[in-house]
Amino acid sequence: MAVDSVLSSPLGPPACEKDAKALQFIEEMTRNADAVQERVLDEILTRNSQTEYLKRFELDGAGNRETFKSKIPVVTYEDLQPEIQRIVNGDRSPILSAHPITEFLTSSGTSAGERKLMPTIKEELDRRQLLYSLLMPVMNLYVPGLDKGKGLYFLFIKSETKTPGGLLARPVLTSYYKSEHFKSRPHDPYNIYTSPNEAILCADSFQSMYTQMLCGLYEREQVLRLGAVFASGLVRAIRFLQLHWSQLTHDIRTGTLNKQITDPSVCERMGKIMRPRPDLADFVANECCKENWEGIITRIWPKTKYLDVIVTGAMAQYIPTLDYYSGGLPKACTMYAASECYFGLNLNPMCKPTEVSYTIMPNMGYFEFLPHDPTATSSPTNLVDLVDVEVGKEYELVITTYAGLYRYRVGDILRVTGFHNSAPQFHFVRRKNVLLSIDSDKTDEAELQRAVENASKLLREFNTSVVEYTSYADTKTIPGHYVIYWELLMKDLNNSPSDEVLNKCCLAMEESLNTVYRQGRVACNSIGPLEIRVVKNGTFEELMDYAISRGASINQYKVPRCVNFAPILELLDSRVMSRHFSPSLPQWTPGRRR
Repeated sequence: MAVDSVLSSPLGPPACEKDAKALQFIEEMTRNADAVQERVLDEILTRNSQTEYLKRFELDGAGNRETFKSKIPVVTYEDLQPEIQRIVNGDRSPILSAHPITEFLTSSGTSAGERKLMPTIKEELDRRQLLYSLLMPVMNLYVPGLDKGKGLYFLFIKSETKTPGGLLARPVLTSYYKSEHFKSRPHDPYNIYTSPNEAILCADSFQSMYTQMLCGLYEREQVLRLGAVFASGLVRAIRFLQLHWSQLTHDIRTGTLNKQITDPSVCERMGKIMRPRPDLADFVANECCKENWEGIITRIWPKTKYLDVIVTGAMAQYIPTLDYYSGGLPKACTMYAASECYFGLNLNPMCKPTEVSYTIMPNMGYFEFLPHDPTATSSPTNLVDLVDVEVGKEYELVITTYAGLYRYRVGDILRVTGFHNSAPQFHFVRRKNVLLSIDSDKTDEAELQRAVENASKLLREFNTSVVEYTSYADTKTIPGHYVIYWELLMKDLNNSPSDEVLNKCCLAMEESLNTVYRQGRVACNSIGPLEIRVVKNGTFEELMDYAISRGASINQYKVPRCVNFAPILELLDSRVMSRHFSPSLPQWTPGRRR
């Protein structure tokens, strides 16, 4: 059977011979998924058999699944922290991996409110590059002519630091963009960006965004697709254009670069790109000065065929905003990846966001699945192999990697939607235990509780306490921000907390949140000031009454710590007495974990 028909493309054959080889590779891997998984596990266990971690469980060199599953425990990050900390401190012995740990990838997931440090090895870059190389061959089946123009992608690096043992610690995408795999990537007519490497690799977020937007405007007629890693990033880019179009058009009109751009490599590169274009400046200014920004993407970049952004999970909240700005352009979610491992790709990238499913590539690592039932009173113990998952059921992803993670719980909840050959396809449901997320931040219930407790200490001198609270991520503003609803008990109405005190409570909550959140507030400008909305007394009783009227049990009802159901939000907002915002930025220092 031909590759293109197997992939169910509506458009026919691969775009080129290179694409045909990539698609054939996908077919081979997914057709033989179980055999590939068996080989991967054997390779991982054989090469790492003499590591301290595996020797502890007395595998005796056995690489078969049965022995592996009977002897190796399922673990979380907290279980591995002692081993990871030793590597952080400079222990170079083969603790988790026989290959040298070359750096740590800082996960956006949180552990006790902080970034996780995921050890990785050099060859993982090859595996990531392999998965990236499969994306455009699939996309070319659905969108013809992508070699006739460019992609406007807003890509950024984030801060990095060194561990006490001398290894770099940085986000996985920063690691990739700074690697030779990205910087020296071979020319591919189907995958050319308007943003030069110098702009992407500029550590200053303003300078990076400004010059990437400037290049995108200069080449507006060449742009066939717009993208960012997350939907929030693309929304933020459009907001940046709203705020800075006057400066940008001045630069285009005169061919001179904004004096705020000071990075030498960026200035040198932009000097080769910029030239006076009064006609282009007039066009952009005419579009941007209008009050109505509906369809601004296609007005400025008229040849755009789709948006390349992640809009699954927490990012789904940005879909209406992207629809507004783009006039409803398709949104392609192309791949599924994390700091711990790159997992798979979307073989139907032009589907609706609600229908996105990722096909797990069995060569990327060894995958197991923990059945997930939120109503169960006890945790299941029997994990399911990749090819044995059942359509319609939900699972938590458990991975074993070449870099030394063994039966590691990633924390992603996935629902099986079908199979491509013998490889399952999954819809990303959510991150386990995550309540709030605006960008790459992830705040869980325990962290939110601590933040509320710390902030409420400011109310004690006023004999006031927080009776109940809930929250939601408001993405109607740009950037989005956390909203916390507080119901207060004031025992002395003559000494109630002032607006200034409640504003300080907002800041105290922000100071209590994790590094990823605070970096988003301070360095990336991807999260707006936290807001507390004080509601009338009795509001949370009304909330319970509403839940009971919809069938909730009065005996089992618990106040939800995060809400997104429109009628509940309307009820809460109808009872708001006052609104308060964080008056300043929380503390955040590059390179520090806390």
